[in-house]
Amino acid sequence: MKRPILALLALLSAYAVSTPAAHAVACSTTNAALNRPATASSTEGGAFTAAMAVDGNAGTRWSSAFSDPQWIQVDLGSSKTVCRVGLRWEAAYGKDFTIQASPDGTSWTTLRAVTGATGGTASYDVAGSGRYVRVHGTARGTGYGYSLWELTVNTDDGGTQLPGGGDLGPNVKVFDPSMPASTIQSQIDQIFTQQEAAQFGLGRHALMFKPGRYDVNVNTGFYTSVHGLGRNPDDVTVKGVSVDAGWFNGNATQNFWRATENLAVEPYDGTNRWAVAQAAPFRRMHIRGALNLAPSGYGWASGGYIADSKIDGQVGSYSQQQWYTRDSAIGGWSNSVWNMTFSGVQGAPATSFPEPRYTTLDTTPVSREKPYLYLDGQDYAVFVPGKRVNARGVSWADGPTPGTSVPLSRFYVAKPGVTAATLNQALAQGLHLLFTPGIYQLDQTVEINRADTIVLGLGLATLVPRNGVVAMRVADVDGVKLAGFLIDAGLVNSPVLLEVGRPGAHTDHSANPITLQDVFVRIGGQFAGKATVSVAVHADDTVIDHTWIWRADHGEGVGWDVNPADYGLRVHGDDVLATGLFVEHYKKYNVEWFGERGRTIFFQNELPYDPPSQAAYMNGSTKGWAAYKVADSVNTHEGWGMGSYCVFTSDPTIEVDRGFEVPVKPGVRFHSLLAVSLGGKGRYNHVINNTGGPAQGVETVPATVTSFP
Repeated sequence: MKRPILALLALLSAYAVSTPAAHAVACSTTNAALNRPATASSTEGGAFTAAMAVDGNAGTRWSSAFSDPQWIQVDLGSSKTVCRVGLRWEAAYGKDFTIQASPDGTSWTTLRAVTGATGGTASYDVAGSGRYVRVHGTARGTGYGYSLWELTVNTDDGGTQLPGGGDLGPNVKVFDPSMPASTIQSQIDQIFTQQEAAQFGLGRHALMFKPGRYDVNVNTGFYTSVHGLGRNPDDVTVKGVSVDAGWFNGNATQNFWRATENLAVEPYDGTNRWAVAQAAPFRRMHIRGALNLAPSGYGWASGGYIADSKIDGQVGSYSQQQWYTRDSAIGGWSNSVWNMTFSGVQGAPATSFPEPRYTTLDTTPVSREKPYLYLDGQDYAVFVPGKRVNARGVSWADGPTPGTSVPLSRFYVAKPGVTAATLNQALAQGLHLLFTPGIYQLDQTVEINRADTIVLGLGLATLVPRNGVVAMRVADVDGVKLAGFLIDAGLVNSPVLLEVGRPGAHTDHSANPITLQDVFVRIGGQFAGKATVSVAVHADDTVIDHTWIWRADHGEGVGWDVNPADYGLRVHGDDVLATGLFVEHYKKYNVEWFGERGRTIFFQNELPYDPPSQAAYMNGSTKGWAAYKVADSVNTHEGWGMGSYCVFTSDPTIEVDRGFEVPVKPGVRFHSLLAVSLGGKGRYNHVINNTGGPAQGVETVPATVTSFP
């Protein structure tokens, strides 16, 4: 059905700014119809089903046949007292209709009769009860059918409104420059002592510094995030934000799950040490000196990620196996082991892959920095940086980062123990979510249905789905921002842990994409978690900016059939961009890409350690599973700086036919690929398709492919 575009835009604009009619205090703002089962008398076609009118998405709709009468109804799940029904009509609207309720979907009571309606957005106060609510149209306002963007139902649940804002909870330490440095250092050291080796511990902490200077070094342990509360990094200065690996005998390959952002460092000896592995983002930092990414003694390290940061001196990667740096400025870079990738970085070395192993893009195609908490005067707010296209250098080079400030009063400040139902009520009420440090047990899915919703975690806040539910689901809407939290798979298998967008929907979100930043996923390690798919992305134009999606290879609840997980990331949306993609140890494809025009800048992967035999690790007649699979139907895809490693500890004789598996088409291109057998425990027969390799032998020498095809 075609509509004049100006009329559609006018209606969408009206929808965006409209407010509900006045109502009794007892009428809840929660939409009881959201994502409930819905049916209709007819549909115009498969893309216009009744479910589209209760999905919370302003861009999808139900549309009927071009005749009278027609109806749409929703099942609320149980009998409820209905106090308001909202209708958001498309250009084809109902002129005469009744709003009805029923206990059984068969016998109906009229709650309100409407005649002479003119479309647009309308809200009707009603009084009645029923499990089912129906809108029964008897006269159309146009020659087309009935067409609803959204049908909402509000019920009488006492009208409890959740408050926005509030304190940040006991696990957030806020420091003021007027406090004695010794007092601050003592509190930092106390938390670090608890968290230094607590790889699978229950502690979660955030350390926050108000604008000013601090003569302290912030040793940063597991599940600890460090934050400057200024508008810009140089508003807060400390002497160090440091990570070393003394707890693990000088080996930094397990320094996971920690973060620092939005402050400046003046190192005591001129060099700051940040020796980390995966899931340890380094964002919006200004190092007034050099940066060392290796542990004392230069044992192995397996990181890492830098974004929107300025390092005045040289970055020494030393024993780091791989690293990705985005939209930053550095004084230089030394050393490469396997895979050092840069995009939009001033001062980065030129591409020289395969030796030294540098891959450099002059700009980053699309980026938007992570939202961050700061002090707006005396009040907390969350700053949301604006989208950048073809960015190079830090976002704050010429003044404050452009973007939008959102007061904390518009966030539901969640604390451990809150129920998923309360989180969903807050979201339905129009609030954003701020997870304070802690562990959150979810007995139902957290549903993100409103465009531009922010979900921000502090201190690696951890979400654990129970009874096999999906932990979080994002509707196919613009501009949702997920950042700074960990999803830990529960004991009962979830079909998917994080779902972004709706299957089959292809809406253009390019002007305001959904972003995932520092959103991490874990299967096992803490306990025997289970999930078939960790992350599924259906929404077009999504930006995945730094993630570690990990099926555990050590810790508790680990084994081939103990913490099963088939797929790490599956991308169905078109025009999806991944910048800093870490995915490891899945039983089948670690990454499987179905969408068109996908791009990945930097990929780090290890295959599963624990297949018990070659027979257990077969993809049909193919030996093993490719780490990164692009579906045969895809015509356009591109990747830069991508590595896959194997270390089959249960059976070192296992072979993998190829690390990367892609269709051979002109639009499918890859740059700077490598495969490595660690210590000869396993073998890659080829790097990509039947090109490159083999990778084998105890010397741990990568097999490389500079470009493909």
